[in-house]
Amino acid sequence: MDARLEAAARALSVFDPLAALQDVALRSDPPGLAMRGIAMAQLGEFAMARRLLRRAAAAFAPGQQVARFRCVAAEAEVALACRDFEAARQGFERAATHLAALGDVENALFARLQLVRRLVWLGKLNDAARSLASLDLVGAPARIVAVAELVGADIGVRSVRPRIARLSLERARAAARVAAIPSLTAEVDHAVRMLDAPVARLRVSGAERFVDLDEAEAVLRSRAFVVDACRREVHAGGAVVSLVARPVLFSLVVALGEAAPGEATRELLVHRAFFARTVNDSLRARLRVEIGRLRRLLGAMADVQATTGGFTIVPLGAARGSRSRGVPVLLPPTPGDANALVALLGGGEAWSTSALAAALCRSQRAIQRALGALEAEGRVQAIGRGRARRWMAPGSSGFATTLLLAPTKSTG
Repeated sequence: MDARLEAAARALSVFDPLAALQDVALRSDPPGLAMRGIAMAQLGEFAMARRLLRRAAAAFAPGQQVARFRCVAAEAEVALACRDFEAARQGFERAATHLAALGDVENALFARLQLVRRLVWLGKLNDAARSLASLDLVGAPARIVAVAELVGADIGVRSVRPRIARLSLERARAAARVAAIPSLTAEVDHAVRMLDAPVARLRVSGAERFVDLDEAEAVLRSRAFVVDACRREVHAGGAVVSLVARPVLFSLVVALGEAAPGEATRELLVHRAFFARTVNDSLRARLRVEIGRLRRLLGAMADVQATTGGFTIVPLGAARGSRSRGVPVLLPPTPGDANALVALLGGGEAWSTSALAAALCRSQRAIQRALGALEAEGRVQAIGRGRARRWMAPGSSGFATTLLLAPTKSTG
């Protein structure tokens, strides 16, 4: 590795892609292409990064297999950032197998760690936890340990297990100090601050207060009937029903939960579900149809009963007198489209503007304004252009790999 490549490698290892590009921007040799690709990934230019890394992988000589499969892993990492989950899985599995066989244990471990991140973003938290526990991190570089612990903290937060999240963040902070990568340290510090911040508003029988992750865990683990408007789910007795793809039913169950133990009027339900200012016979009929669908979907969780003025929701199997205590509803920390978007994007999937508008029952223009404000705050990110543009929440850890940057004793 010549002096300019080494300088670029050092810059990329501390997440300074602009400095790295000063040394490799005009290079077309395989290592130069690879570093340009990693720099583009760190800058968020994912499409260009994938093209450069693919070119680099194809350009390495047959005797440079370690470098080739590091490129494969780096391209898979970009695919994961783009939420191209299948391409990421194939790339990481291929890279992990070959890099381990070639003696590059460090980057093989990193590839396997990214497979765990993929499971987290797909919502397969139990599988992710098992896979993370199976990784042998003894003797691993501090930067990889820090990323692994950040992933562990992400699993803890998403599964609403604050104790697990805190323990993981303590270990991540210690590893980040050893790694001495400023962006990684800043990310751990940000995660620690966010863990202690209010995660939701809890509304029961008209009373509302902020709750942190510990209190949210207590509510969701209570096995009571709970409407989780942050994740767009309904919980009861350990069962979970997702309403992410059912925006009308979601609006109805939130309105019913907020009104419980009293009734939600037909006028309120029509306004919340259909955004209509007045109620007519057509909307009443449509409301009856949607209420019927909600009854079937909730099954053994709760019953939606008709009243003189509207409808009320009654958890099934509740103890006598519990109806008078209302239904716990977990709402985003602050009202409005912005926080609803953050909650929806938190699932890890990439969404189009039109899909977000449909899910939240808002106009595309309103969603675009909210996304623009969130992007400026760094709370969401976009990939692609035009009709291919997709929105997502930033990952729990960024491009922490130094793939292709460190020389290895094995040359393949």
